[in-house]
Amino acid sequence: MSETSPRLFIVSPHFDDAVFSCGALLAAHPDAAVCTVFAAPPEQPMHTEWDKKSGFTDAQQAIHERTREDNRALEVLDAIPLRMPFRDSQYSDSPSISKLAAALEETIYRTTANTLLMPLGLYHDDHVRVFEACCEILPRLSHLTWFGYEEAIHRRTPGVVQARLADLAQRGIVATPAHPSAAGHTIDLQRRAQLKREAVNAYESQLRAFGAGNYDDIFATERYWQLSVGRRVKK
Repeated sequence: MSETSPRLFIVSPHFDDAVFSCGALLAAHPDAAVCTVFAAPPEQPMHTEWDKKSGFTDAQQAIHERTREDNRALEVLDAIPLRMPFRDSQYSDSPSISKLAAALEETIYRTTANTLLMPLGLYHDDHVRVFEACCEILPRLSHLTWFGYEEAIHRRTPGVVQARLADLAQRGIVATPAHPSAAGHTIDLQRRAQLKREAVNAYESQLRAFGAGNYDDIFATERYWQLSVGRRVKK
């Protein structure tokens, strides 16, 4: 990797979120780290509606197969998988924001990342919790370069991105439209799109659950916001 290129660390709430929302960016940055927060199986056998729609008989099978899908997708993009020991909210009570934040911060410190990407938390409760945890650690790691990414599919909801930008301003976090640098990499846009599509297709179970025609936004232009600590807006 070029010394002038950012060493990316992408926080992905679930298997697939980083690739669905940032796959073209990952294609331009080999050796990026993708940290999946909710990657652990439930302690007890159970069945959920989403896993059934995805084609699984139980949660244990779902996590096993989704991990395999994620491995295949990240291999296509030459990305490094990191997985945290937390469970998807459909399987258990969610960990506290402070616990998520502490674990994420520790994981980041163990890498050589200088550019971090976090979800904007536009819809799913798990996404929102990861967003909150990242907002907690951002001021402590403000020496690094931060970006928020708009989650594919969820960003289509009218007004949801604008509401999040207003929320960030209230928190004293300035969001500026920007795109992480791809300096040092010569892979063209067409090849990036091709690699992203190949990686996305590895998540067969999730595409099955969404249903044909309901995930086209994954292949639309990726959108990012550079985040920096500013002045908290007084209410």
